[in-house]
Amino acid sequence: MTNVAPAISTATTDKRGWYARNQIAVTPWLFLAPGILFFAVYVIIPIFQSFNISLYRWDGLGEATYIGLANYQELTTDRAFEISLWNNVKWLALYLLAIPMGLGIALFLNQTVTGIRLYKSLFFFPFVISQVVVGLVFSWFYLPKEGLLNAALGVVGLGPINILGDPTLATYGIIAAGLWPQTAYCMILYLTGLNAVDPEQVEAARLDGAKGHKMLWYVILPQLKPATFIAFVVTIIGALRSFDLISIMTNGGPFGSTRVLSFYMYEKALAEFGFRMGYGAAIAVVLFLIMLFFIAYFLFSMWREERAER
Repeated sequence: MTNVAPAISTATTDKRGWYARNQIAVTPWLFLAPGILFFAVYVIIPIFQSFNISLYRWDGLGEATYIGLANYQELTTDRAFEISLWNNVKWLALYLLAIPMGLGIALFLNQTVTGIRLYKSLFFFPFVISQVVVGLVFSWFYLPKEGLLNAALGVVGLGPINILGDPTLATYGIIAAGLWPQTAYCMILYLTGLNAVDPEQVEAARLDGAKGHKMLWYVILPQLKPATFIAFVVTIIGALRSFDLISIMTNGGPFGSTRVLSFYMYEKALAEFGFRMGYGAAIAVVLFLIMLFFIAYFLFSMWREERAER
């Protein structure tokens, strides 16, 4: 008589709960959930609210009236908006000078020289002070009679220049003030990036005869791409959202010549004679789309380069 043993399944049934079975996949999202929630509430939702408000005529208190794209149509004929947009272009073009200047300072501070800690502290100082303080310091620096700038010009026989009182020079004077802390920020990014440069690649390049600008261009800069990307994004956002320095140094003057989009948005929506929330929201939407274009371009460029390297 043949005994047939019952087939015993080797597969075991997982009786654990759903979370226990998916713990590795779910746990990171639980840690990210508070940040995602705050980002959605304070960034994503307000963006869509701004788009919505820009379609209305609203003083912030009374009843809102739907007017469609009328606010955007008015922007096309608004001379003050045109000046503000053009000033933003100036900010954007000249503010990018902070990136090569920050790189140059970082390369200098990365050397082993006497007193390097003191130099680092001096160059780092502008980054830790408030934009309001920077504005006040440069306002005193530009004073027509008592300012240090005109005192230095007087030494070489040049007459006094009222930079902040001249409509053609005021914007450039404010941009120069903004470059001071922004250069310090880019310097910090590049100093961090230089600490991560592979010394073996540098040594191999030296053995191959690379030095000077060739070493910088072909060996150092390719390894600084992440720092350069962050520097570009932060600098562009800083240039487009410039507000503090303009408010402190000129308050949009003289004759509205130093307005930028963020300051003009404030004037239209929240200033004493403004309270045009819909029109201010339309300006904010234009500013957001400009920022989005540049950030999306840099993100796409970086993604394409990383994909090509794989």
